[in-house]
Amino acid sequence: MAAIAQAMQEDWYERTGLILFTENYEECLAFYRDTLGLEQTFQKKGLTTLRFGTGYLMIETDGIAQPGEKSFAQNPVTIRFNVTDVEQTADMLRRKGLEVTVHYWNWGVTGLMIDPDGNRVELKDHFDGYHAEA
Repeated sequence: MAAIAQAMQEDWYERTGLILFTENYEECLAFYRDTLGLEQTFQKKGLTTLRFGTGYLMIETDGIAQPGEKSFAQNPVTIRFNVTDVEQTADMLRRKGLEVTVHYWNWGVTGLMIDPDGNRVELKDHFDGYHAEA
């Protein structure tokens, strides 16, 4: 058991990533790549990989869209971007045509967007004392 714990403390993986299965593939690709500005690193029919921090976000086909925001039962995951200033970033994204709703919580500030398939995408104030790396 100690050997397993030791191995888990070391980097046993090369890179992290998320795979987002979409129904509105082209619209979701445009949302993440063109509007949010994630750099495209790979593409083939029905699959595009975008740089997502030090990992990747893979946009694929065969998902299910929902008009408006999906419930947590439909998609219990939120894609989050930690930013220096939520309000400033929200204003920049609004100028690009996105609807961003800013919320103030006792634990920080978030900005909520919904992608073309109904998935939650958030901005989060990075320097809130909870999620910033030391």
